[in-house]
Amino acid sequence: MKIKEIRDLSKEELAARKHQLREESFHLRIQQQSGQLEKPSQIRAIRREVARLETVLKQKAGAKAAAAK
Repeated sequence: MKIKEIRDLSKEELAARKHQLREESFHLRIQQQSGQLEKPSQIRAIRREVARLETVLKQKAGAKAAAAK
């Protein structure tokens, strides 16, 4: 997902997507340990997307806190 697409999502959608990616990351790490993982670069890509999601979530929380002041 592009960052623009991520910013358009609601907080609930961001949280759901983050949970989904964390589960996928877990399964990929298990595959890696058992030697079945064909594309090790997937782990890195998922980790980066989770970081993007967390960044946008924090930005939205900060904007909401600033608006409340």
